[in-house]
Amino acid sequence: MSPNTTPELPEQGTPATANPAEAELVTRADAPASAPRHAGAPETAREVTAPDAPTEVPEAGPEDVTAPGPEFSDAELAALEQGEHGDPHTVLGQHPGAAPNEVTIRVRRPFAKTVTAVLRTSGARIELEHLSHGIWTGTHSYGLDDYTIEARYEGGHLDVRDDPYRFTPSIGEIDLFLFGEGRHERLWHVMGAHVREHWGTNVAVLGTSFTVWAPRASAVRVIGSFNGWDGRGHMMRRLGDLGVWELFVPGVTEHETYKFQIRHRDGFWVEKADPMARHTECPPQTASVIPAPSSYEWQDSAWMTERAANDPHTKPISVYELHLMSWRDGLSYVDAADQLIAYLDEMQFTHVEFMPLAEHPFGGSWGYQVTGYYAPTSRLGSPDELRYLIDRLHQAGYGVIMDWVPGHFPKDEWALGRFDGEPLYEHPDPRRGEQPDWGTYVFNFGSPQVRNFLVANALFWFEEFHIDALRVDAVASMLYLDYSRDEWLPNEFGGRENLEAIRFLQETNATAYRLHPGIMMIAEESTSWPGVTKPTDWDGLGFGLKWNMGWMNDTLRYVERDPIYRSYHHGELTFSYVYAWSEQYMLPISHDEVVHGKGSLFTKMPGDHRQKLAGMRLFLAYQWGHPGKQLLFMGQEFGQIAEWNQSRGLDWWLLDQAPHRGLQQFVRHLNERYRAFPALWERDFDPDGLRWINGGDSQNSALAFIRRGSKPEDDIVMVFNFSNQILSNYRIGVPEAGFWGEVMNSDATEFGGSGVGNLGGVHSSNEGAHGFEHSIEITVPPLGAVWFRRSA
Repeated sequence: MSPNTTPELPEQGTPATANPAEAELVTRADAPASAPRHAGAPETAREVTAPDAPTEVPEAGPEDVTAPGPEFSDAELAALEQGEHGDPHTVLGQHPGAAPNEVTIRVRRPFAKTVTAVLRTSGARIELEHLSHGIWTGTHSYGLDDYTIEARYEGGHLDVRDDPYRFTPSIGEIDLFLFGEGRHERLWHVMGAHVREHWGTNVAVLGTSFTVWAPRASAVRVIGSFNGWDGRGHMMRRLGDLGVWELFVPGVTEHETYKFQIRHRDGFWVEKADPMARHTECPPQTASVIPAPSSYEWQDSAWMTERAANDPHTKPISVYELHLMSWRDGLSYVDAADQLIAYLDEMQFTHVEFMPLAEHPFGGSWGYQVTGYYAPTSRLGSPDELRYLIDRLHQAGYGVIMDWVPGHFPKDEWALGRFDGEPLYEHPDPRRGEQPDWGTYVFNFGSPQVRNFLVANALFWFEEFHIDALRVDAVASMLYLDYSRDEWLPNEFGGRENLEAIRFLQETNATAYRLHPGIMMIAEESTSWPGVTKPTDWDGLGFGLKWNMGWMNDTLRYVERDPIYRSYHHGELTFSYVYAWSEQYMLPISHDEVVHGKGSLFTKMPGDHRQKLAGMRLFLAYQWGHPGKQLLFMGQEFGQIAEWNQSRGLDWWLLDQAPHRGLQQFVRHLNERYRAFPALWERDFDPDGLRWINGGDSQNSALAFIRRGSKPEDDIVMVFNFSNQILSNYRIGVPEAGFWGEVMNSDATEFGGSGVGNLGGVHSSNEGAHGFEHSIEITVPPLGAVWFRRSA
């Protein structure tokens, strides 16, 4: 599948900041010391030098220092003192004067007794005068230069630090333009907190740039472990009408914790975690963490090259879905690598799907109440440790799918909700901006910046973590304005379709497929919305796969019935074939089907313990035989009896019992057959990939059909007996004469069955049946499935 793509954009700018070198100060080897350098300069530093240390530091003489600069209102100086100024750089920092080389320096140092600016190039010391409200000022004639501030306090304490207000913005105009248009495809490169070297006047300084979007805030400041959680000295500046706030703080580096203090228009201050944080404290702590620049060296180049060269939708996809924190207790990202790979090797799945790994405060939400969209959960380790896990899975040959939740977010007061005092990320009208079922907010998909935040987030997981697919949660809740609502607001045409959400999904899918060939976008969409997997240039949503919730619901409802009653409900088994090729489907038995009183897959089956396991083997054989890709939630592969509980691990002790171990080996067998037989996957989305033999045998609760490959010799004949009686001498038509070997029998003794079968296969006869010239007479075990393949 090749969804259409979004138009090409101009190359996006990023701050010109090289990785930190051994020293904190970097000088351009090819530029004179007096040449000013500013943020956004494209040159890369080439020579590292130690700071100049003149043996004699000149004091500024009378001819070098003039009286303080222009007067400022008392109210403006008071706002600076209180940390409430909306554009502190207009007053603080260094500012050229009218005369040549005249520069005025102003700093905020409340309670200081003396304040001195020390110029880097000349070493001159500029004694500043107290203006008012803790604001100090002085003017010199040495020209623009890098400098530090020495402030001496009562008792003789001397505080020496760089001045954050002497730096130009760390985010470029192109970046701001693209964000304003809602088209910055690498938004995480410029928003949030970034450790970087940033140019002052002549040299670059190591520190952290902070950037946040808060358009209705009257002031924003950074608080954190580096300033005692007092942000009055770290007021941010507003960059234009878009409402992006920025500050570069020299000397602050990785692992420091931080938040943004945001002043509402009514003067009320709130503390918010960074929406673009790429690392967080471990819940229940809520601060963001300045991430270290990633040092991880990927080893999956062969996987990534192969991925980009192929269409994964046409390949075998057998997915093992798991909640990493409860798969096995106590594992970290690193710990999980060896154990998970060993288990996937044993079970022969092709992909693993992780329930959401983005940061979330409440573990009981399973990750579906996201507060840190750009931050892998710290419960399991660092971002680089997640990279390690994914890299290892790729090297072992397994694709990685992750659940993604762009449809709603929680109302935690420290997170995205009412971010700048008013609805920002959420739609302002509660009829569109709140999801009653989950007690959450709904994103304002019509806002270019909100849409950009989400589209870039999808790209973030593909680019930064090499994720192979995103399974998009609760798509139906985004598509319908009346989804689970008594009161709802129609669209501009009076309809129930959320046109803004549709455009968002189309943009996300088209952009992801364009920039990352070989990935997949998978929709959990629970209605019959048309065109979910059609390309966007055909007015589809542009997904690659859709969960077949109809198949899941109908088939589970059917198998939960006592076999004696199934013949009256045969349509529940066959209805999925009416629409099986209307979309590109994945067949899910997911976490949602084994919680909240629904029981495990084992407990859904009627009968005694032995019959339940037989029913599970039959059901799974039918799932693997039905057109579409496969997904199975953890624990169901060995017959977990208890409902899944996220607070504890699976009941692995069941594998000490031979029948449950047999079920596990049967799932392995299915995956081996699935990988080996192209007929089971290469024509999943082609109606000619299935040919009916007998779909109407309701009396015996049986189905028979052929899964067809690209070559006739690939055909697999499949027969499923959902009754609890042996079907003896059961005749079915076959497309070719010859010996039809039994390649799968769910009742084999090695899988815990009774061993009813066909002794390895049967020869066809010329007696026609079901529209075929040839037929075979077979035995189908009760609650069993048998597959046949013709021998050459």
